[in-house]
Amino acid sequence: MSATISEQSGQIKAASAERLPGEVVATFERSVADLLETGIPADAVKVGDRLEPFTLDDATGASVSLDELVAAGPAVIVFYRGGWCPYCNVALRTYQRELLPAFGARLVAISPQTPDESLSTVEKAELAFTVLSDPGSRVAQSLGIAFRQPDEVLAAQLKLGLDLAAVNAEGSVNLPRPTVLIVDQDRTARFVDIQPDYTARTEVAEVLAALNSL
Repeated sequence: MSATISEQSGQIKAASAERLPGEVVATFERSVADLLETGIPADAVKVGDRLEPFTLDDATGASVSLDELVAAGPAVIVFYRGGWCPYCNVALRTYQRELLPAFGARLVAISPQTPDESLSTVEKAELAFTVLSDPGSRVAQSLGIAFRQPDEVLAAQLKLGLDLAAVNAEGSVNLPRPTVLIVDQDRTARFVDIQPDYTARTEVAEVLAALNSL
């Protein structure tokens, strides 16, 4: 049996604690604690909400609308931080390996990275699903799942060679909380799972159970 996303994320955490500078690890741990204390915003998208139409560019620069995504049936929409995030990469690879073969729903991943950066993510991870760019995390903001990275976290990321403003579209340092939505053909959210802790992700079994209940 393959490892769950939680188990894989735990391995990343343990490796990071050994490899990264202590002050960087402490900064990231404080940021997670703060996000957990804040919790899920009251205005965040909920089951039964109807999403506003949106159109975003894919990894090749082509425009893709929400209506197109759900035209043939429910879409699984994954908001992730970016291709630089190891927790995101683990989740996306696991969804591709275990979710796509098990269910025919459209699978879409959305991050605030530029289309060029998204293309790099697709190439490196060899993803077989649509990757979209959400400049300034505006769609994520409209769903109530976006937040601004604290300055101390941005500084810690810079120490590790990540300039978030450089890889994100429009130089934004806003990120989405890791979120999985299942949206039906009426653009209604039928499943919503928002993770305040950015090291946590929705497990495949939860998504499959929600799809099977539709």
